[in-house]
Amino acid sequence: MVSAAPTRAERWELYRLLSEPLRLRLLALAGEDELAVSELAELLEESQPNVSRHAATLRQAGLLSDRRQGTWTLLKLEQDATRDAVVSDALATGRGLCERDGSLARVSDVVRARDKGTREFFARTRTSASASAQSEWGAYVFALASLLPRRALAVDAGTGDGAALDALAPAFDRVIAVDRSDAQLEACRERLAARGHKNVTLVRSELDRSLREHVPDGADLVLAARVLHHAPKPGEAVGALASLLRAGGALVVLDYARHDDEALRTQQADLWLGFEEAELRGHFERAGLSWRGAREVPASYRGAGPDRAVRWIVAVGAKDA
Repeated sequence: MVSAAPTRAERWELYRLLSEPLRLRLLALAGEDELAVSELAELLEESQPNVSRHAATLRQAGLLSDRRQGTWTLLKLEQDATRDAVVSDALATGRGLCERDGSLARVSDVVRARDKGTREFFARTRTSASASAQSEWGAYVFALASLLPRRALAVDAGTGDGAALDALAPAFDRVIAVDRSDAQLEACRERLAARGHKNVTLVRSELDRSLREHVPDGADLVLAARVLHHAPKPGEAVGALASLLRAGGALVVLDYARHDDEALRTQQADLWLGFEEAELRGHFERAGLSWRGAREVPASYRGAGPDRAVRWIVAVGAKDA
């Protein structure tokens, strides 16, 4: 970090470091959002090696922090960097430069473009639902549901082909199943017809605050099963899902623990290589939820898909009454 009272030599180095317009723009963009080196290169219209070189200098000075996600390096402005008046002034100058060249306005577009591959993957990928009769295990779920204290409404956020609905539909009076992909919703519709679930409403929507209009009275449960690693901004997604809960309701996130399997980005269009428990807890608490803990899913419950080799975790947060 930049020290509170730098020596003359340190101050001279700081002035020299911040005399380069590209570094000023890089700082400003990293202060706007946590961005990958490739995203910064696109915004700055510079090569990735050049951006990495300047970013390394800024990291060494304590002005930027980095976070690894597989082959990605994500950069953001250090939280306390602007305590130094020189850095604060440099950041304002950098923002001005980025406003004039239009790069600051394009940050949100670059972040939204993160999941372009994900959208295309799910738009063309359908899992055909079985035409067989409803399986017996739905009866067991129905029987055990009487133990749930509140089960008026559940939301299956990012329902995909609706696999989780075989557990949610027998347990809750009503279920809202949400997905942004027409292909996935069509597969889900087939599953509902095959299973005979009559209490499920399908909604085509992004997992953002606009979803609240479909859940005006709040939900007792919001389930996000293997969804968060596809979200361009996982923290914002958690906030949007938390806003759907009524007092006493719970958000359950089933996702991957932090891993290094880059192949899942190709096979399943994953954006993020899982999450640390502390990272999830931070998202939940910033969304106003009480953290109820996380635990690992046993390997035998992970199915036979390409993601079976990575660890899965379940994280739970509740909206206080």
